[in-house]
Amino acid sequence: MTEKSALKGITRRGILSAFAATAVVAAPTFSNAAGFLRGAGDIRRLKMYNGRTGETMDTIYWIEGSYIKDALKEINAFMRDWRRNEVKTIDTRTIDIMAAAHNLTDSSEPYMLLSGYRSPATNAMLRSRSRGVAKNSLHMRGQAADLRLGNRSIYQVAKAAQACGGGGVGTYRGSNFVHMDCGVVRSWNG
Repeated sequence: MTEKSALKGITRRGILSAFAATAVVAAPTFSNAAGFLRGAGDIRRLKMYNGRTGETMDTIYWIEGSYIKDALKEINAFMRDWRRNEVKTIDTRTIDIMAAAHNLTDSSEPYMLLSGYRSPATNAMLRSRSRGVAKNSLHMRGQAADLRLGNRSIYQVAKAAQACGGGGVGTYRGSNFVHMDCGVVRSWNG
């Protein structure tokens, strides 16, 4: 499947279809919530695995307009800083972007999580090894994730995330992952 054919349906109508099983109630601070258009359904799901810890997760975290506290706790623990075993609350806007982008890729494969929450110590360590790590990374606020889908290119995943219009999307070709966050809408190639 080419990138063009995989993304052929990414239109305003396609985004509506991708989240037809969900409806978003946007917080006032999430001004770009238009990317998560209202639908008629009632669930949101997130599927991931972590190659570093061997953990897998497949959880429904939102039903009929409400986030499920226990599911969010599961996501927070899954996306923890595994190097220091520190957990931080992951911003639900980031979780929604991840779920919507996954729906848009039309993939049943779970995301591979490369990085979720990063403690300041972990971020500083990674920054000392790579120029691509921001000093004030949104990972330290629980507002970003670095993800990969084995059956989609990083460009297909990035296009899907950008279609959500909800935050930053970066492609890292050398490391084969896509960064998604709920910050200012922007895009870049790392």
